[in-house]
Amino acid sequence: MLFFIMTILCIVLILYMYIEANRNRVNSAHAVINSLPDAFHGFQLFFISDVHRRVIHDSIIEKASTANIVIIGGDLAEKGVPIERVKENLLKLTKIAPVYFVWGNNDYELNKKELSAAINNCGVAIINNSCVTIEQGGKKIDIAGVDDLSLKKDNLEQALSDSHSSCKILISHNPDIVKKIKGKDGIGLVVSGHTHGGQIRLGPFGIAKRGGWYTEGTYQLFISNGYGTRHLPLRLGAESETNLITLKQAKSLH
Repeated sequence: MLFFIMTILCIVLILYMYIEANRNRVNSAHAVINSLPDAFHGFQLFFISDVHRRVIHDSIIEKASTANIVIIGGDLAEKGVPIERVKENLLKLTKIAPVYFVWGNNDYELNKKELSAAINNCGVAIINNSCVTIEQGGKKIDIAGVDDLSLKKDNLEQALSDSHSSCKILISHNPDIVKKIKGKDGIGLVVSGHTHGGQIRLGPFGIAKRGGWYTEGTYQLFISNGYGTRHLPLRLGAESETNLITLKQAKSLH
């Protein structure tokens, strides 16, 4: 009898973990940036990382429809993902707003030339150790992106070399980029993924840092749990998520 009960409980737990791994959440948050120009107060970026094998659900596109830009924070795909599925996901995201992509470690499991062509053909801009300047109301912010750090392809100095604004947002698939950031870089916000929030956690314990907001010196770090999973399509204590981040000025909070 005890064995039967334990078996049922295990089945229920696995089913719950599978459902958690396949939910379609858009979590909203705001990021306070001291250097944010007035014209960008309320500016929204939709961040999605670690898609891996998933097909982006239409409800995600609807919930993120207010975003001004879309950022794909790496691991758009992995080995074995059909390029047609990648294109399908990209074309969905382009319905929201202009889309920017940074490389993740698992993206390199695909043919880089083929994946790059698919990304470009879908009208998505690759930020590869480079920087794009966005202008609004006569003011500017910079979105810098670094290539994957775990594969030692990142070059933060190069990414910031084209900066045209005192307000810089850095996109890095791997949050460990913070170990290379210096105060003089003038970065106000770092957005990353990669860790899946540990994917399967037992309370405070997990194989990687929990997703969420962290203060790192003069800037904020946001780590997303990501949309998909790696290896097992299961999650526990690290919910599947995408993120709608609204930029705000510090003075607006007083």
